[in-house]
Amino acid sequence: MALLNRDPAVRATKRLIERTPQRASVDLAGGSTVHGLVLGSTNESTTVVDLASQAIVRWRVPWPAHIETDLAAFDVVEGQLAENVERDDLAQPEAVTLLDLPRRLGTYRGRRVRGWLEQLASPADGPLFGFRGPSAPYWEFRGERPSVALIGADRGPQLLRRPDDGSTWVRFGWFGDDVWLLCEDAHAIRTIESTRRTSLSGKDLATALGFRPTYVLTTLSRPLDGHCYKSCTGLLPRG
Repeated sequence: MALLNRDPAVRATKRLIERTPQRASVDLAGGSTVHGLVLGSTNESTTVVDLASQAIVRWRVPWPAHIETDLAAFDVVEGQLAENVERDDLAQPEAVTLLDLPRRLGTYRGRRVRGWLEQLASPADGPLFGFRGPSAPYWEFRGERPSVALIGADRGPQLLRRPDDGSTWVRFGWFGDDVWLLCEDAHAIRTIESTRRTSLSGKDLATALGFRPTYVLTTLSRPLDGHCYKSCTGLLPRG
């Protein structure tokens, strides 16, 4: 730890987090500079903890068509909001649009992150995202429910790979429900591919990932043929 504390980049990231002015709500002013702690990232959206408010936000990042996101869990990133942040998606009320690609500043873990994740974990208030099954019609959403849920699984998670189509799935138990979600977490997908196994759970999964997965980051997709789909966009440690 002492050696890490001598790293200027580590010190700068720590100072940024400790000195970020706190707000009661997310800054939505067009053109504002925003900072976030990445929880999961796909080319569709990057889910972050907004450092100023500790709220979960989804950033729509304008990735070029030929570039895949290279952001990973617990990266600290800086972005600039577009002039029109597009807060009109009723299926994704937390989503805002960035003007350009975010800048990676460093990584951050530890007790403060553990506290944020504990506070952000979704309570049991019915089925995931308010409906059972893998998807719901877009026209049923009213912007009243979040499109991100950080799940503290009470059984699992288990990582599965289907040989027939090569897709990767996450299975976990949550307050009596047996949940299966398509996995879009690049690290988890690479992990099970490298083991050449069709299933990983428990100690085997923790060893392969390099950490014990405590949380499952789940999100709702943009409409696909008129439906929004549940997926897993991150397996996360305690912090």
